[in-house]
Amino acid sequence: MDWGLKNRLARLVQPDGRCLFLPIDHGYFQGPTRKLEKPGETIKPLLPYCDALFVTRGVLRSSIDPANIKPIILRVSGGTSVIGKDLANEGITTSMKEAIRLNVAAVGISVFVGSDYERESLLNLSRLVDEGEDHGIPVMAVTAVGKELEKRDARYLALCCRIAAELGARVVKTYWCEDFEKVTNGCPVPVVMAGGPRVDSELGVFEFVHDGIQKGAIGVNLGRNIWQHDYPVAMIKALRAIIHENATVKEANELFNTIKNVTAQVV
Repeated sequence: MDWGLKNRLARLVQPDGRCLFLPIDHGYFQGPTRKLEKPGETIKPLLPYCDALFVTRGVLRSSIDPANIKPIILRVSGGTSVIGKDLANEGITTSMKEAIRLNVAAVGISVFVGSDYERESLLNLSRLVDEGEDHGIPVMAVTAVGKELEKRDARYLALCCRIAAELGARVVKTYWCEDFEKVTNGCPVPVVMAGGPRVDSELGVFEFVHDGIQKGAIGVNLGRNIWQHDYPVAMIKALRAIIHENATVKEANELFNTIKNVTAQVV
């Protein structure tokens, strides 16, 4: 592995081997997602507590201060919308030259295993890996399911993650599921957990994140369960405690409630 690629991965994954990525790329197919209408304002209080941002080039240029020192994972796939026929029909939207120009630490692309566009999305990943390796930029593969949320079981996600790793992804983002160890045990590269739609309670988020970390994930790439929450700073601090301080679910929940109560009193 070349120095540049090692350096970029070291910026993303912290010395303890863990990471907390904050995705704000949802607008590329959802438009002005709730509480992400003004991305720069939403993430400002959260930046001190995340390890990297996952973002599109448009929002990076328009909403993120260039003085920001957090590493950037650049979303480089798209071409479909939530009102279109099939979310799986994505292509590569951003060149590696652009990624270099923007000084990013990694690029991210969705793959849709089992969809009508499986072949296209996997070949997109392969081409992106070729270019990334040429320029020392790691690729994060996102095991997307489109609108078919019922696909999120261990057998399917293990298949997706292994294929992404086989094609050269340096990191794989996937959903937590029951028997999550079957996913991580079969994936030879680091796995980070996605959040998906908001979970009903913060305790539910702490539980699945803690379980995933215990079963082999190195961290999370969690967005809506943080910045759509009424107390986003309390959420991200509690999650950071689980990921980087090995806090239990109970400890994380107590920390969340303490910060929440202090915030509520100030407001």
